[in-house]
Amino acid sequence: MPSTSLTSFAPAAHAARHLDLADYVGAAGWARLPAAVRRRFGAGHPDVDYTGRMELRCSAIGRLYAGLSRAFGSPLTGLRASGLAATVRVRSNGQGGVVWERLFGDAAGAATVRSTKEPGAGGQLTERTDGGLSMALDVFEEDGSLVFHSRRFFLALGRLRIPVPQWLSPGQCCVTHTDLGGGDFRFTLSMAHPLWGETFYQSGVFTDPLHVE
Repeated sequence: MPSTSLTSFAPAAHAARHLDLADYVGAAGWARLPAAVRRRFGAGHPDVDYTGRMELRCSAIGRLYAGLSRAFGSPLTGLRASGLAATVRVRSNGQGGVVWERLFGDAAGAATVRSTKEPGAGGQLTERTDGGLSMALDVFEEDGSLVFHSRRFFLALGRLRIPVPQWLSPGQCCVTHTDLGGGDFRFTLSMAHPLWGETFYQSGVFTDPLHVE
C-alpha cells in the first residue's frame, strides 16, 4: 500500500456531482492503472451493467453476520456457490455517489446486495448501505489493480456516525478490480476477521459491454 495518506488526495467535502476516484488514488497510481480501469472508475462514467459468473463462499460465522446485518442493508450474502450467474449494475445517484448493485442468480432479484460509494466526512471515501452500515475506505493501485481496503465500520444515521468495534465487524474488507484484457475483468472481495479468520470470499469474471478495442 502506498505510504501517502488518503486524506492528502481526498477532494473537498463539497465534491462535484461525479465521484472521481482518481483524486483518492493520486496521479501516479491512477496513471499506472490500465486505461479500461480508469474508464470504468473515472468521473462521470456512464451507467452500465456487467454480467459474469462468481464463486461465493462464507464461513458459518460469516453467514451469521450476513443474517444479522440484513437489518442495516448489509452488502453481504450468505450464499455459497460456484459458477453462479451474476450481474453488477453501476449507477450514479446524481449526488456525487455511485451505486453498486449485485444480483446473484439467473432470476433478477433472486439475491441482491447494494451499496453506494461516496465522499464522506472530511472528504474520505466511504461505502454506505441503504440501512446505514458503512465503511471508510482506502483506495489505491497495486500491481495494476484497483484496490479498496476498509479502514473502519460505522453506522450512518442521519448526521450521526456510530463506530462499530472491530470485533463486532465482519472483518477487514478488501475489494480488488483487475483488468484481464479483451473487455473482461476480475472482481474479488474478501473479508477477514481478527478472531474468526476469513468470513467472506467472492470472486468472478465479468464482461464490460462498453469495451472498445
